[in-house]
Parts: sequence; structure tokens; C-alpha cells
Amino acid sequence: MAYVGTVQKSLEIYDENNNKMIDIATSGIGRLVDADMETTASKLRALQTQQQLAIQSLAIANTAPGN
Repeated sequence: MAYVGTVQKSLEIYDENNNKMIDIATSGIGRLVDADMETTASKLRALQTQQQLAIQSLAIANTAPGN
């Protein structure tokens, strides 16, 4: 029975370590996803700004011949 108890304790330790590793991996992946979302949001804001500037440039170009 001592051997069975030792094996059971070893399995519990391995299970605990595996759960810790899974938690670490999950939080790491979460941070990567958050960083990717920030990058994507920054790119989207830059594209929106470019579009606004292009629209303003066209508006200025279209009103210039009338002046």
C-alpha cells in the first residue's frame, strides 16, 4: 500500500504542475491576443485617419476650381 500511496502522491504532484503550466500558457496566450488586438486597433485608427485626410483633400481640391 505504501507503493500505491507514493505513486498516487506523484500523480497528484504531476497533475498540479500540469495545471500550473496550463494556467501559465493560457495567460501568456491571453497577453499575446491582447497585444495583437492593440496593434490591430492602432492600424485601424491610422487607416481611418488616412481616409479622413483623403476626403478632406478631395473636398479642398473640388472647391479650388470654383474659387
